[in-house]
Order: sequence, then C-alpha cells, then structure tokens
Amino acid sequence: MTTLETRGAPGAVETLADLDEDARNLRFQRLQKRMGAVWDSMKLDLDDESVVVIPSVSLNLTTAGSGSMMQAMEERFLFLLLLLRQPRLRMIYVTSMPIDPRIIEYYLALLPGVIPSHALARLSTLSVGDISPRPLSQKLLERPRLLAKIAGMIPNRARSHLIHYNTTELERDIALTLGIPMYGADPRLAELGSKTGCRRLFSEVGVRHPLGFENLHTLEEVASAAGDILLTRPTVRQVIVKLNEGVSGSGNALVDLGSITSLPESERPAEILQRVLRMRLESPKVPFDEYVAKLQSDGGIVEERIVGEEVLSPSVQMRIRPDGSVELLSTHDQLLGGATGQSYLGCTFPADPAYSRLISEPAMAIGERLATQGVLGRFAVDFIVVRDSAGAWSEYAIELNLRKGGTTHPFLTLQFLTDGRYDPETGRFLTPDGAVKHLAATDHLEADALRAISVGDLFDVVARHGLHFDQSRQVGIVFHMISSITEHGRVGMTAVGDTAAQAMQLYGRAQEVLLAEARRAGEERALPE
Repeated sequence: MTTLETRGAPGAVETLADLDEDARNLRFQRLQKRMGAVWDSMKLDLDDESVVVIPSVSLNLTTAGSGSMMQAMEERFLFLLLLLRQPRLRMIYVTSMPIDPRIIEYYLALLPGVIPSHALARLSTLSVGDISPRPLSQKLLERPRLLAKIAGMIPNRARSHLIHYNTTELERDIALTLGIPMYGADPRLAELGSKTGCRRLFSEVGVRHPLGFENLHTLEEVASAAGDILLTRPTVRQVIVKLNEGVSGSGNALVDLGSITSLPESERPAEILQRVLRMRLESPKVPFDEYVAKLQSDGGIVEERIVGEEVLSPSVQMRIRPDGSVELLSTHDQLLGGATGQSYLGCTFPADPAYSRLISEPAMAIGERLATQGVLGRFAVDFIVVRDSAGAWSEYAIELNLRKGGTTHPFLTLQFLTDGRYDPETGRFLTPDGAVKHLAATDHLEADALRAISVGDLFDVVARHGLHFDQSRQVGIVFHMISSITEHGRVGMTAVGDTAAQAMQLYGRAQEVLLAEARRAGEERALPE
C-alpha cells in the first residue's frame, strides 16, 4: 500500500488502495490546482524548488520493446539535466536501471556557466533495479518504499512538480502518491489524442484534415470505410489505416486501392476487403494477427493518403500553461522512413517558412479548444503539407499527441543550451543576442556495426573528432539514448548549426564518423604469435 496525504479525522491514514477510480480522479483534480502556484514560484529562484523526473514510457504500443531499450528511452530525457543551470534547483531523476555515471558527466559538462560539481550536488538519481520491458511508473507503484524515499527527498511539495513523458492512470497515481502536481493532461482526456478523437476534434474546430472515417474495430469496417472514401473521391489510390493508440507511425498500415474503380460496382466491396487483408504494415515487428487484435480492442481510423507534387510532414509544438493560455513553441519538419514512409525517424528545426505559418494558425485553433477542455502541458499537432503544380502549399492536420514526443527533446536541448526562443511570426529561432540557430535530430542513428562501440568509445570518438557541442560558438552535436549503442547499435543525436545546411552537415559528418569508427572497432585483430 502507498500512503497518501492524510485527510479527514486526526490520525487517519489513507492509502492509494483505499481509493476507487472516481476518488483518485477527484483527488488528482484538486492536486492539479496547485500547478499554478508551482509555475509562478519557478521564476523566483527559491532554494526549496525541485522537480521529479519520471520519464516512464506508458504507451499502448503494438509490440513490447526490450527492457534495455525502455531504459534508453528513459535516458532520452537526460537533456532535462540542463535545467540545473538554475543555481538552486534540485532534481530527482528516476530510471529503471542505474545510469552510467559517464553519461551524467557528459550532460553536466554541457551546462553553460555552471560548475558541474555544483550541479551534481543538486541532482539525485534513483533506479528501481528492474530491467523488464514495462512502464517505469508501473514498476514504481509496485514499490511503495521506493516511492516513499522519493517523496522524502522533495524539499517542499508546494514548490515541486512531476515531469513525465505521457500521462496515464499510472502517472496520475504517482503524482497522488508523491503529493505533487504534474505538468500534463488529465488521463481522462486521453481520448482527445487518439486517432479517432483528434479527427473528431479537427472537425469540431473546422481544421482541414484528410477524408476518412473513425471509430473502426474490424477489417470489414475498414474495408467499408475505404469503399466510402472511393465513392466520395474516386481519384484516391491509397488509404492509411491507423490504430487509435499507435505511436510514431508504428500503428499504421497502407492499403492499395489502385484500379478498384475500374471494376464493376458489385465486385468492388469484395476486392477492397482483399486489399485490406493484404495491407502493408508500417512496423515489420508487428504480426498481422496482433495488429487486427489491437484494432478490435482499441479501434482505429482509415483516411485517404494525401498526394501531390511534393508532400512533407511538419509539426507544431505547443503548450497550455496553468492559467489556460496557449503558447506556440516551435515548428519542425519530420524526417520519416520505414516500410511505407510513415515511421518517425527524426526532425529538422525550424520548419520551412514556406508553410510554417500556414500550419501555425490551425494549430492555435486546436490549442485554444484543448485549453477550454482543461488540457494542461505540452502537446504537438502533426500535419501533412502538399505543394501543387503552381507552387502553393495546402495543409492537413493528421494527428494530435497529448504528450511529449520525438521533437520535444531536440528543441528543449537547443533552448536550454542557448536560452533562445522560437519566433512564430518569422519562423526563426533566435538566441538572446539575436543569432539564428537550426537543428537536425534523430533517435535512429542505428547499424549493427555500432554494437562494437561502448559508451567510453563513443565519448572518445566525440573528443577526437570534435563532435562535441562548442558552447563558445553554440554549434555542435549532443548525443542521447547513449546506453543503447552497445546492445542495440542505436544512438540519438541533435546537431545544432547556424544555418539549416550547417546543421545537416554536422549531422551527416557525425553519422559518417561513427559508422567508420564502428567498422574499425569491429575489425578482427591479428592473432598473437
């Protein structure tokens, strides 16, 4: 049992297990009202301010990852250590397994104008000691004594809040147990971020989105919806099926409808169903039967695949403050790949000014609606933009992510390193002295050869080849997900440059250097005489 803050009669003790869902939600709603005061205190440089970082990946994924990859995803948010540039802030960072001290040192060395040892003294890292591929929040709730230890390390609950990756009932229960609010949406609003929910929201707000249908649960319903799309728009040649809870494109599938309209109308439904049965899944790791089961249990949508002279996928990152105001934080161009080109691999920032303002206006309309419904924290709206033969761009909203995402950590890394900000009017990121900055980032620099490189080897390569971030010029590379390089042959990075071309040049050079060093590390040595 996990003890909660006492209410009611003197001496009474209430535990999380004593509360049903309604009681937990009511208590959480009261707790979240403290976030406004916490937000205001963050600007006062108080000596009892703290944050608790629990980067649990609590998503309804189509397939479970390995425990070590879950750990790497938890470490993806170590850029938050850059918050320790605030000289009095204390941070408690929790992970499934201990973080290699060299990785901690790497991030603290990036702090501008801060003595690393001073920052380290204000950082507490704790680990569960559980490498299983389950959400960190679930692991913590199974260990009340560890949660009590974390709670005891918070200097003042009135000036502390929880930082998370996404919000589910698990994260809600962590916040209740610690007695601190979290800067994120109430999990009861999660439906707004599902594929079905966001399509309905786009319709309500009047934001353009692809032709399609939502709340589908069977392949027959998908086939029927695809047929209705063809009836409305006979020129459609492909449709995309999306699971409601799919992440980074992993829940998507492509259905080819080419030549269907040439068939007699009576034969079309049967042929469309056959095409649906042969749909191409975006994730090669997901068995077809498992995909269908997820569709049946969680639902999904089908919509036309937007085509044109040029098709790109930018996104808009936003946040809703505790006072309900909406702020547009950034725009990104997403780098996509995978079997059908729908998997998120990375991003460049900022998005092309040719359409960055075009997507900002509908994003703000969506944000304003979310604010009226009580959403709090960071979120992102993904778009498709298509250029016609005359060079004009059109935008279509396609997804709403009520959580931090793949573009969050690169942008905040840049922001924390430079103290700069994004100007929505010009579509540029400017440092306090007026310098323009760009970035190119990925979570997917991966190759089997990279397994030959250890964490120490990576830092050696960074030092020898000058791949580190240079604070004097505010240019260079910041790596993340470092612990996954040896087991999974995968690492992430954010390349920062003064121009888009320079950022991409640094990105390409870092990739080339790492792969070359990995090949050399994997070469067999001559046997001893």
